[in-house]
Amino acid sequence: MKVMIVGGGGREHALAWKLCRDNPSIELIIAPGNPGIESLGRCVPIGADKLKDLVNLADGEQIDLTVVGPESPLEAGIVNLFQTHGLPVFGPTREAARIETSKRFAKDLMVRSGIPTARATQHSDAKEAKAALANFASPVVIKASGLAGGKGVIVAQSTAEAERAIDAMLGDRVFGAAGREILIEEFMEGEELSLFAITDGHQALPLLAAQDHKRLLEGDFGPNTGGMGAYAPTSIATPELISRAMTEIIRPTLSAMREAGSPFKGLLYAGLVITDEGPKVVEFNCRFGDPETQTILPLMDSSLLELLIAVARGDSLSRTRYPDWSPLCAVTTVVAAAGYPDKVRTGDVIHLPPPEEGVEVFHAGTARHPLTNELLTAGGRVVSVTAVASTLIEAAELSRSHAEQVSFSGKQLRRDIGWRELTRSARVT
Repeated sequence: MKVMIVGGGGREHALAWKLCRDNPSIELIIAPGNPGIESLGRCVPIGADKLKDLVNLADGEQIDLTVVGPESPLEAGIVNLFQTHGLPVFGPTREAARIETSKRFAKDLMVRSGIPTARATQHSDAKEAKAALANFASPVVIKASGLAGGKGVIVAQSTAEAERAIDAMLGDRVFGAAGREILIEEFMEGEELSLFAITDGHQALPLLAAQDHKRLLEGDFGPNTGGMGAYAPTSIATPELISRAMTEIIRPTLSAMREAGSPFKGLLYAGLVITDEGPKVVEFNCRFGDPETQTILPLMDSSLLELLIAVARGDSLSRTRYPDWSPLCAVTTVVAAAGYPDKVRTGDVIHLPPPEEGVEVFHAGTARHPLTNELLTAGGRVVSVTAVASTLIEAAELSRSHAEQVSFSGKQLRRDIGWRELTRSARVT
């Protein structure tokens, strides 16, 4: 069997790692891949945005399954193109991907369908947006409507800060085209939770929920990033809560997408906040999240490959049982480059520590020097260090210890991944 993964980050490395464990005999092609994935398959230097080249590669190689990692090619219509050529592909169409690529579309869909989410207004004019702030209490959330690499959200603690955020997005275009339109949202109080569901458009199978750490600095301070770490499982994701989220959020969303003429097939990622009134949607993503994928896949005992193949081939998941999960705990620590998340510096030499039992290092922003073959930083989030252990505190210590041994100039990491859960555990004991 030939499988192709589109993308070259930590999420794609984790997907490759898992699929090879599900079926060690598969032939894996990754486009473009990265130095860490090279040991798992053949990396082909075709960017995730080169849709025609990718479809030609899949056709020429007679690929049995293509898995699309990043959101940008989904927005560009890679799934539509593959389907036109009769090639099995896992991911939503361009129209269905709007659940992530247009926050306005997602918000309108949720409001129209009664899916619990924050009250919001939408604006493309800065003066109008500032006037609308009078209808919101502080803190207030300012969001770029389009794709901004997980960084297009500012939680403003005051009206003045909110106005600066509006000017930055609509005036200075700090997020480019993603910020041509913005949302002003009420701030929802509560803990966040990342819930993935694999869906055929009708049926949905929830995966293990995780908690992501978006802020750059320890204690959840500093600017928003694409994610500085994650852990699973989390005690707030009780069976009752997950059942409620599936009933009130995931299934109604799939129904609304079908009614909108854009059935969603693939991986639906619901970023939730657990309020006093129950789970509410912060945002949806149309693909596997990063770094949560690196956290939950090492805990998945059953086959991910079988689920992806079924959805890509158009099979129903109605008779498929929920995935099996290890009773262990996983913690992922992201090691980021100097300047992340703003002006990222690349080209610093990376030294990785020796392999360690219970630890997987997933490459994201790495590259090889063309002459010396040295490993170099090549992106904002450089590697994700995932540790699996019998308890969360052991996994956190192992992940942090290994991440601290990753060496390159200007590295950044948080040493408190999982701190909320660890605090809860300490209170209980």
